[in-house]
Amino acid sequence: MFAVIKTGGKQYRVAANDLLKIEKVEGQVGDIVEIGHVLAHGEGENVTFGAPFVDGALVTAEVVEQGKNRTVIAFKKRRRQNSRRKIGHRQLLTTVRIAEILLDGAKPTKKTAAKTEAKAAPKKEAKAEAAPKEAEAKATETAAPLFKAPKGEPDDLTVIKGIGPVAAGQLNEQGITTFVQIAKLSDKDVAKIDEHMPFSADQIMDWREQAKELAKK
Repeated sequence: MFAVIKTGGKQYRVAANDLLKIEKVEGQVGDIVEIGHVLAHGEGENVTFGAPFVDGALVTAEVVEQGKNRTVIAFKKRRRQNSRRKIGHRQLLTTVRIAEILLDGAKPTKKTAAKTEAKAAPKKEAKAEAAPKEAEAKATETAAPLFKAPKGEPDDLTVIKGIGPVAAGQLNEQGITTFVQIAKLSDKDVAKIDEHMPFSADQIMDWREQAKELAKK
C-alpha cells in the first residue's frame, strides 16, 4: 500500500518503511509523528483520491534524525547602484521512516509499541544507563535560549534588511532583541547562531554591520 502525503508545502509518495527527509517537524529521535494530510492512497491500480484530503486517513512516521540542509546562497546585485546583497539560508530538515498508513480513522499502534519496547529493554552497562541522562541534558540545553535578552524595550529587528517578521520572532525567542545586541555579536556568537538557527554566518554578519549603524541613532 502507498499514500501521497503533503507536509511542508511539498507532496511525497510513501510506503511503509520508506526513509525520507521532510521540512522540520517537532520531535525527538525515536518519537512517532502523525501526518494527517493524506491526498491519496492505494494498492496497485486501486487508488482513492481525497478532496483535497482523504477523510480518516493518517500516516505515522518515526523520527530518525533532526538536521539541516546545505546552505543556499541568494546574491542580488544592482548595476551602477553600488548595491549588493548576499543572503544564505539553511532549511531545517527531519529524516523520518514511514511506520504505518492508517485508513478509516484507525488508531496508530507504533507509538505504544515503541514505548513498551523502550521499557522492556534491559540496561546492560553503566555507560548505557548514563546515555539517556546525557541525551536529556543536551535536549534541555538546546531548548534554553542561546542568549540572555537585555532589559528594556526590544527594538524592531525587521528594520534590518533581510530580517522578516518570522526571523525576528526566532531571534527574539533566542534572546536577541536589540540592535546593540546584534552589533556586539562576536565571531563566536555568529558561529553559535549559525549552528543552532536557520541563518548562515554571512547573513548574520551582514545584519551585524547594519545593526552597528542603527545602534548609533
